[in-house]
Amino acid sequence: MIGQRSGTSTVSGAHFVFTDRWGGVSAVPYEELNLGGAVGDDPAAVRTNRELAAKSLELDPARVVWMNQVHGSDVAEVGGPWTTRLTPPVDGLVTTTRGLALAVLTADCVPVLLADPVAGVVAAAHAGRPGMVAGIVPEAIEAMESLGAEPARIVARTGPAVCGRCYEVPEAMRAEVAAVEPAAYGETSWGTPAVDVVAGVHAQLERLGVHDRERSPVCTLESRDHFSYRRDRTTGRLAGYVWLD
Repeated sequence: MIGQRSGTSTVSGAHFVFTDRWGGVSAVPYEELNLGGAVGDDPAAVRTNRELAAKSLELDPARVVWMNQVHGSDVAEVGGPWTTRLTPPVDGLVTTTRGLALAVLTADCVPVLLADPVAGVVAAAHAGRPGMVAGIVPEAIEAMESLGAEPARIVARTGPAVCGRCYEVPEAMRAEVAAVEPAAYGETSWGTPAVDVVAGVHAQLERLGVHDRERSPVCTLESRDHFSYRRDRTTGRLAGYVWLD
C-alpha cells in the first residue's frame, strides 16, 4: 500500500493512517508522494498522488477533506467536501459523517488524529509550534465534545514529526513556548535550546482527559523516508488521514 510505512491502525471502526514519502509521481525535490498542494510542486502530480494515496486506502479521493493550514487554532465542522474553490483557513477539522476522511498535511509539525468511535466523531489537527501554543488541540477536543464525544473515549494518534532532540530554537522562543506548555521545554542532542512539540501535544491531551494515546517513533528531520522542512526547506508534505467506517 502506497506510502503507509509510517503507521496505520484501526480502533473500533476508526482508521488512522500516516504516509511516508514513497510511492508517488512527484519529481525532485518533492519525490515521491508529495500530498501538499501549496509547496511549489506540479499540481497535476499532487492530484495524482492524492488519488493514489486515497485509492490505496480504499477511499474515494473526492471524499477526502483537506485544509488550508495557517498555524492557528480554528476548527471547522464538515459534513462533506468543500463546496467552494477556496479552502477555508483552518488547522482542525471535525466530522460525524462516516466514510468522510479528514486529512492533515505536515513536514515536521505534529499531525494529530482523534476519534470517539462510540459517539461517531473524528477530528484531524495540525499542531506545529505556533498551533500548539495557540491551542489547536484543546479546540479540536472541544469541537468533538460539542458533537457528543467524551475525552475518556477519545483515541489519539500523532504521526511523524520533528523530535524534541532535533528541534533547535533560540532560548527566548523556548522560554515563550514553555510558559504556555511546560512539557514542550526541550534540549537538543547537542545541548542547545529546543522545543518538543510532540511532548507538548501529548501533555495537553492528557490534561484534557484523553488517555488512549500513541505517538509515532519517527523523527522527520532524521528520517530520509519522510519530508522535513527544517532539513530540506523546499520539500513535499506527508499526510495523516482519519475516518470512520
